Amino acid sequence: MSSLARRATAEMLGTAFLVFFGCGAIIMDFFPGAAYHVFGIAMVHAVVLALAISMTMGISGGHVNPAVTIGLLCVKRIAPREAFVYVASQLVGALVAALLVRYMLPWNVGRLVALGTPVLSTSVSFWHGVGLEAIWTFLLMSGVMGTIVATNAPRIGGFGVGLTLIPSIMVGGTLTGAAANPARAFGPAIISGNITAQAVWWIGPILGAIIAALLWQHVLLKELPEEPLVPTK
Repeated sequence: MSSLARRATAEMLGTAFLVFFGCGAIIMDFFPGAAYHVFGIAMVHAVVLALAISMTMGISGGHVNPAVTIGLLCVKRIAPREAFVYVASQLVGALVAALLVRYMLPWNVGRLVALGTPVLSTSVSFWHGVGLEAIWTFLLMSGVMGTIVATNAPRIGGFGVGLTLIPSIMVGGTLTGAAANPARAFGPAIISGNITAQAVWWIGPILGAIIAALLWQHVLLKELPEEPLVPTK
């Protein structure tokens, strides 16, 4: 298997983990005896993202998020061709995971929450939602740049990035779903058929990731030596 194929497989697998367990946490919260609510859902997302990044970091760089890949592309930490393959792989992983959620977890509950698809609160407009998703993803991308890309950062795997989902989901879970990841919204939306306002979870996260990547690359990490986030072999 070629290097790029291996990396693409890792990205597909890591994204699938995030989508399956993230959506699964939302669905299973409705069952008697669960009752972990927003905090529990935030913890599941944070832990599984941390593990997914840590598991795939040495293979693909552990992006598992199209917005992260596009942000790194904007600061030349990944080549355009590789970025395209990464994003495609992440979306495939999200679709596969959503299919597993559909057929492996109780459908009678899953259909009520559109398989865990993020939704906008009735108090949030389209562009308000875009702005909020940009904020959540700005924090996440800052975690990537500050704990993974930075050459002088302590090596804590993906846990620095995963932890960013806890405050985001606690604050924004009931407003936008706090996906901070186009693939996390895309997979369950397609499989459930609920694609309302999907652009929110593309425009917002990509915008937030690009702004964060540019700030960290050209201001906060300016004096540090550059290393590609994607393994070269």
